[in-house]
Amino acid sequence: MSPQKITILQEEWERRLHDVQVSKHDLNRLVMDYLVIEGYRTAAEEFSKEAGLESPVDFESIESRMNIREALQRGDVGDAITRVNDLNPEILDTNPALYFRLQQQKLIEYIRQGRIAEALQFAQEELAPRGEESPEFLSELERTMALLAFESSPLAPAAISELLSPAQRMKTAGEVNSAILESLSQGKEAKLVGLLRLLCWGETMLSERADFPKLDLSEGTFTRAGK
Repeated sequence: MSPQKITILQEEWERRLHDVQVSKHDLNRLVMDYLVIEGYRTAAEEFSKEAGLESPVDFESIESRMNIREALQRGDVGDAITRVNDLNPEILDTNPALYFRLQQQKLIEYIRQGRIAEALQFAQEELAPRGEESPEFLSELERTMALLAFESSPLAPAAISELLSPAQRMKTAGEVNSAILESLSQGKEAKLVGLLRLLCWGETMLSERADFPKLDLSEGTFTRAGK
């Protein structure tokens, strides 16, 4: 038989939480890290002044990352590639997988705009040679070219039609953003996000042994034990 769960009431739970000491400096660093990683340049500049913290990166690089992300989200892959190279040409030179993703996105945009002749030529000249070098690249190229067969048909498999979704642009933008952050010796993800993931994992593990107030992340409040 599994051991009976203990119950920790909200008053006791909050008392234990208040006993955990976290310095204001550490909290400020978490906030600054989030603003930098997520690209809030203006907020990062203001917070840097108010908290007396130096930014781990140049504020200009934050704006550059956001301009690149915005270019990809509106489908202007050529502008994004130019901006990445202006920021640091080694990012794409040393990351063939990322460069392929950008070229794949460019092909998707051609197909989205109905520029079929250009799409076929671009695929043949730019992507096909890379597909011959890697099974992964070839598989992605074939998936993208399948868009031509289905066009806007509702019968298109989800794995193919999703290439035309806004989420695909965001995925590509996220990969580029991570590569730029890595080139700046920054984490790919805000530390605060990692801590929240760790919190959820900890609650799941503790739930096997105890009933306790759980944090509702959407509301920022605790649910009662046993709920």
